[in-house]
Amino acid sequence: MKSGVAGKNISGAEVLDITPRGLWLLCAGHEYFLRYEDFPWFKDARVSDIAEVKVVHSQHLYWPKLDIDLSIKSLSNLENYPLIFR
Repeated sequence: MKSGVAGKNISGAEVLDITPRGLWLLCAGHEYFLRYEDFPWFKDARVSDIAEVKVVHSQHLYWPKLDIDLSIKSLSNLENYPLIFR
């Protein structure tokens, strides 16, 4: 039995892998690596909480259980979007 063609990805973003150094994210056809060094909020988060990512207004990523909101543009231009973590 063959499966049919997969449907449209309605989430717009998907966590592909979580490693000891960060996580791989697929969004709008691009892969991004979010290092814990740059995004420390993910380091001690539960896998299920990291995996639940949504695209909001086609420009932002939102992790509801972690209350993290990131601009998609910031992922490829991190130097233009300084993050402050305390």
